[in-house]
Amino acid sequence: MNKPLILVGGGGHCKSVIDVAESAGYTILGILDMPEDVGKDILSTKVIGTDDDIPSYVNRAEFVVTVGFIKTPAIRIKLYNRVKEAGGKLATIVASTAHVSKYATIGEGTVVMHHAFVNAGAKVGNNVILNTFTNVEHDAVIGDQCHISTGTMVNGDCKLGANCFIGSQSVLANGITIGDDIIVGAGSLVRKSINIKGIYSGNPAILKIRAK
Repeated sequence: MNKPLILVGGGGHCKSVIDVAESAGYTILGILDMPEDVGKDILSTKVIGTDDDIPSYVNRAEFVVTVGFIKTPAIRIKLYNRVKEAGGKLATIVASTAHVSKYATIGEGTVVMHHAFVNAGAKVGNNVILNTFTNVEHDAVIGDQCHISTGTMVNGDCKLGANCFIGSQSVLANGITIGDDIIVGAGSLVRKSINIKGIYSGNPAILKIRAK
């Protein structure tokens, strides 16, 4: 029997995770968000405190970070670390409509959204978002704290470092490597390995903005 969940962060991504978690049979105890939002309802779930209250729930629930990641994963990483430092456990949530091969591994705090597919031999790290209709093919590796956005195709044997964002409907060619802290814009085709930190986009994807 799964413990109930505490969701940390109450924005738009939180709504998607509520739906995914309920589809997977979880009970949600509440949401921790900003002080001014305490008492509000987000869909079926009430905001019951702030992230300062994380230690109060470590023995009663498991946690999921429900702040999104587009420009930077910094807030997600901060909240993940707060849960860990408090002794809390992060749940791994797989939507009822998703498929994760029994030969794949999924890290703690990761959410696999509706209709996502994770094939045999794939390894997905901690606190990752595999968004709706994402396809992670055989033997691909997704590093910690990544967001693989809606409809993205991560082909076989690809290796992504930590803290990457891959925009919607992008395609990563078979066997390429993407380094840490790289953002790929929506609709891009990454044909070759990329390792310089920054923002890439296009077909083929090229470096548009080098990280400072």
